[in-house]
Amino acid sequence: MNRNLWPFKKRSSYRFHVEHEQLIEKLSDHLLEYCRKQTDRELIVVCIGTDRSTGDALGPLLGTMLATTPLNWFHVYGTLAEPIHAINLVERLNAIQILHPDAYIIAVDACLGKSSNVGYLALSEGAIKPGAAMGKDLQEVGDLSLTGIVNVGGMMDFYMLQSTRLHVVMDMAEKMNQVIQQVDDQLSQLFTSFPTKQRSVLSQT
Repeated sequence: MNRNLWPFKKRSSYRFHVEHEQLIEKLSDHLLEYCRKQTDRELIVVCIGTDRSTGDALGPLLGTMLATTPLNWFHVYGTLAEPIHAINLVERLNAIQILHPDAYIIAVDACLGKSSNVGYLALSEGAIKPGAAMGKDLQEVGDLSLTGIVNVGGMMDFYMLQSTRLHVVMDMAEKMNQVIQQVDDQLSQLFTSFPTKQRSVLSQT
């Protein structure tokens, strides 16, 4: 969970409300533009969060959805069964770095933000800072970030995470799932070969 403050400064960012009728199409187009420039590198989706908190379960919910679907271009880490969270973040990132050196990493996480931004999905250049909403000083993650603003931040952040509606988080995860699957299909149509997929399992902590 990272703290989201709009607008992002000095970062290219695209955001759409989860109920926007063209969300999948528009967000997929932007993600594809980033990924198609990195096709000589392995594409990694790192889904950050924990199912111990409803609001913070966005990442592992998405990871679980993606893990059940064959993907040609994306490696996925961080699921409900094997989450990537504050306690094991550094260990998991080090393991990913060993398995996929010079990979292009898309970090997925939930955010808290202003009330007017709740319900938005954002695709932004640059790394995210997991745990910032909880005052934790953790390693930055990613070359690109895909985040969902699940609730209001600023006061009683821990309570806001715990009280976030599961429906909101599930809806966001499903939309992100559709976006990534669509981009995977589009990359497969555009390119005839892709980096060799090295299947691996990071032990649960």
